Amino acid sequence: MLSRAFIAAVFSVVFYSTAHAQEVLSLQSALETAVHNYGSIKAKESYRLSSQESVELARRQSLPNLNFSIQQDFGTVNGQNGPLYGFGGYGTASSGLPLPEQNWNAAFGSLYLANANWEFFSFGKAKQRIKVAESKTQRDTRDLSDEVFQHKVKVAAAYINVLAAKELKLSYEKNLNRTDTIRRIVEVKERNGLVPGVDLSLAKADYANAMITYTKAKDNEQEQENKLAQLMGTPSQEFVLDNTLLQRIPTDLPVGADISLENHPLLSLYKSRIEVSEQEKQLLKTQYYPSFSMVGIIQTRASGFGNGYAQNQNDFTTSYWDGINPTRTNYLIGVGISWNLTQTFRLSKEISAQDYTSQGLKHEYDLAEQQLKAQMDLSETKWKNSLTVYDQVPVQLKSANDAYIQRSVLYKNGLTDLVDLSQAIYALIRAETDRDIAVSNVWNALLLKAAASGDFSVFESKL
Repeated sequence: MLSRAFIAAVFSVVFYSTAHAQEVLSLQSALETAVHNYGSIKAKESYRLSSQESVELARRQSLPNLNFSIQQDFGTVNGQNGPLYGFGGYGTASSGLPLPEQNWNAAFGSLYLANANWEFFSFGKAKQRIKVAESKTQRDTRDLSDEVFQHKVKVAAAYINVLAAKELKLSYEKNLNRTDTIRRIVEVKERNGLVPGVDLSLAKADYANAMITYTKAKDNEQEQENKLAQLMGTPSQEFVLDNTLLQRIPTDLPVGADISLENHPLLSLYKSRIEVSEQEKQLLKTQYYPSFSMVGIIQTRASGFGNGYAQNQNDFTTSYWDGINPTRTNYLIGVGISWNLTQTFRLSKEISAQDYTSQGLKHEYDLAEQQLKAQMDLSETKWKNSLTVYDQVPVQLKSANDAYIQRSVLYKNGLTDLVDLSQAIYALIRAETDRDIAVSNVWNALLLKAAASGDFSVFESKL
């Protein structure tokens, strides 16, 4: 019976461990989730798709216009000599005799119309509109790529911060347990009259300080987890992360001479913006030239009024079929040229304004490139400094741990005071936290290098 219970307990522990192992969130999974869920990436993907549709729209705008119209009416045809203009399109198109007096003879009438209009040559306007649309698509594509890249950097940084926060919390928890042990020892000694009451007060103060620090560490951990959840587009939660990342450091850092900023997503985005501005400028220049168009119209009409209605006002019928049955047809074909000569005076200023826009975008590009170069130099400095700190951490930690063990033994045997032991505890927790931060700083330096170079694989290849 006992063996069955033992086996069941072992299986339950194994199952529990396996279930929790499956819940570990790797950095790669966090990146994939973030790219799939984050709102700004989804929005820029939609903008990119919209730009692609605009390219197809620009291509179809060069097609000829083809209109069909059918109307069937019933009304009078009283005419009158005199000028008439239908403001706003509200005038009627009735035509008839200018009779000496009004009459109310009415019949059906109809109009059937097909119209084709094609701007067949416009000195490259249509092609340039397509180029503008294509450059905007390229701009939105690069904007999406830059957003994905920048977001990956943010998620990786947040992931490392959560790992560091968890390690710091564990270190402060150990420190809390140490100070609690010391407090209990001092309480026993104080009750037995072996130490003064001030030692107990000091031990309680150290314990309270350790508790406050530990609580702040938990608060920082929760805050970092909340930031990571936001970047991943998931509800806030407690994450179980892959802490093996902080058990090692990357081996090397690519030097600046081996990295080119030409393909940096941010600079590529600025280049595409400049390209859009230049293509829009070229489109404006095409407006200097005229446009050649072809037009073709065929029109069929029907009327319930007969051809003798001028002499005999009874020559009409109210029959619906007679009124809509086509009896007269006209066609028209033609070629035309349209050229707005005063447009040249406005275009010169539009082109000048576009030139200034391009110059502004180029200045933004230069500034971004300058900042990225400075960031690359900073990343190399941070890399060297973080490695120096990382190399010194084991020495500091061993010395602090040895000092703590020695002081705690001496204090238990009454050979030193509590102040001396408190200093050893403080040195040990400082060494432990420096250890926790040192590893994350090395990874953060590598991530900064990846962000500056525009190549996330610089960081990802070391995982």
